Amino acid sequence: MRKLFLSVLTASVVGLSYFAAPAAFAGDDPIEITNVSYDPTRELYKAYNQVFIKHWEDTKKSKIDVIQSHGGSGKQALEVANGLEADVVTLALEGDVDAVKNAGLIKEGYVKNFPLDSSPYTSTIVFLVRKGNPKKILDWNDLVRDDVDIVTPNPKTSGGARWNYLAAWYYFEKQLSNDEEQIKAKIKKLFENVVVLDSGARGATTSFVENGQGDVLLAWENEAFLSLVEYPGKYEIVVPSVSILCQPTVAVVDEVVDERGTREAATEYLNYLYSDEAQRVAAKWYYRPSNDKIIAEYKFESTDKVIDQVPESGKWIITDVDLTNIAHFGGWTETTKKHFSNGGLFDQLYEKK
Repeated sequence: MRKLFLSVLTASVVGLSYFAAPAAFAGDDPIEITNVSYDPTRELYKAYNQVFIKHWEDTKKSKIDVIQSHGGSGKQALEVANGLEADVVTLALEGDVDAVKNAGLIKEGYVKNFPLDSSPYTSTIVFLVRKGNPKKILDWNDLVRDDVDIVTPNPKTSGGARWNYLAAWYYFEKQLSNDEEQIKAKIKKLFENVVVLDSGARGATTSFVENGQGDVLLAWENEAFLSLVEYPGKYEIVVPSVSILCQPTVAVVDEVVDERGTREAATEYLNYLYSDEAQRVAAKWYYRPSNDKIIAEYKFESTDKVIDQVPESGKWIITDVDLTNIAHFGGWTETTKKHFSNGGLFDQLYEKK
């Protein structure tokens, strides 16, 4: 994704991109808010910020600027908990927002502050393979073959990687009749096949598409589609038989907005993500809208599970997939404790090379 990556080089792991409002209200000092987000949302929020700035200026008759920060979701949550000022966080999963809440910066019950448990768009996990799929990787069981090299981010720092891990767990759970010892053996073998464990999802995409590492990338759906757009004819998306509904979570950082006086702006910034206009922006950047009406506009009427280009119609959302969700695992508090805490199952199963 050379063009794509060069266009966002200013946004490093904790780097900041600046989106300035038009000078429509000369003489007024603009309100400034900071959105700390995760790796693959760079393009989404670059587009959304411009839409939101216009909305704010049209309705509030005042200027507003948005500063953007991107990196691995878990690492971003830690940065905010440790002092990186964020008016809002838009992270890869509720568990990462919980880390900010647990630091005393967000009030209890934040998931009910916005519709759909504060998840304005969703995604899922797919496989990205090279053109022609030379290793014939079609489902999760192919990832534990001895001849397959995998690229995925690290579940200790990346929210997307946690979704990857849980989608794989769900598949083997179904295949192995919930036999946890056998499931753990499969997950262990899968991670033995990992050749690159990047800190964030965008870094993993770079390792696969730019550096030529691995046979398959475990990817956010939007990252995979961006790869098709940026490198036409070089990659294919494989939709596995089962996956997981990934629900990125948004929240106002209460302590920061109350100190800075930005609660109204921060709240409206997240509220407007649910507008039809913003939902279409999300869909154009290959995130699944939460609005069923907008989903219908982008629904891909096909059962083909191998995609080698974005359909000319612009409709790309495949709905014929068995998707579990985090509730299946008992919610993020239980899941984090069991799988991703220090000494949890991931630490037990993954052996560094």
